[in-house]
Amino acid sequence: MCGGMILFFIFSYLFHQYPNLPLTGYARKILGRYLGWVIGMLFVLFFLYISARNIREFGELLISSTMPKTLLLAINILMVLAICYVLYLGIEVLARTAEVFIVILIFLGFTGNLFIYFSGNVDIHNLQPILENGWKPIVTIAFPRMYIFSFAEMLVFAMILPYLNRPESVKKVWLSALISSGIALSYTTALNIAVLGVEAVERSTFPLLTTIGMVNLLEFIQRLDAIVVFTLLITVFFKATIYLYGAVIGMADLFKLKNYQSILLPTGMALIFFQ
Repeated sequence: MCGGMILFFIFSYLFHQYPNLPLTGYARKILGRYLGWVIGMLFVLFFLYISARNIREFGELLISSTMPKTLLLAINILMVLAICYVLYLGIEVLARTAEVFIVILIFLGFTGNLFIYFSGNVDIHNLQPILENGWKPIVTIAFPRMYIFSFAEMLVFAMILPYLNRPESVKKVWLSALISSGIALSYTTALNIAVLGVEAVERSTFPLLTTIGMVNLLEFIQRLDAIVVFTLLITVFFKATIYLYGAVIGMADLFKLKNYQSILLPTGMALIFFQ
């Protein structure tokens, strides 16, 4: 999170220097027409890769947890079509949709945590010993592996900043989102370790799914996997959508297109082959 804050101040400074240009635009201003175009295209490919990877990971989670007989391709195509539809309507529609789903997300998170604590599976001793081998292994894991996920990924918002109605709120909103997401990730990881232990978390592909799967209250409230699946459906949808949006407006900027809608569906379909 600290590394992400450093990166935030860099992109915040660049935004104030070039308030009307996206990331691909001021890359050409700073690095020159040709080198900047190449760097901008690399950013676009990076955004496409992250979007495709998130869609693929959610599809695999859905198959392994709730829909084992469904084709992965069918799930991915439906997800891509939904993403393309929302983006075709515009970024404001996406933002308003997020305002609705954040309420659902908070409710699911609160409910899931409540059940986990009431189940009695939380053992704080699993978090000990803290700093057993000092700071060195923590720092070497944090940079660059955990730094890239997901704080360095937030550079996609540099593509959206020029289109904001209230650019003066960028610093406050972005920084508060970065800090709150860092705290949420740290808490979730600690909760998984407290329930499962370090070894089980390391082995598990989806540790949060395993954690909530252990909930058993009075032999009645069980199999709460759907809470995690639905939570990840919401978060992955918006994350993949924002990355695809960053990619298509980046391509529209690089190739001087009038709008991004003309390339939205072909680019969305290309995500399936990226997987």
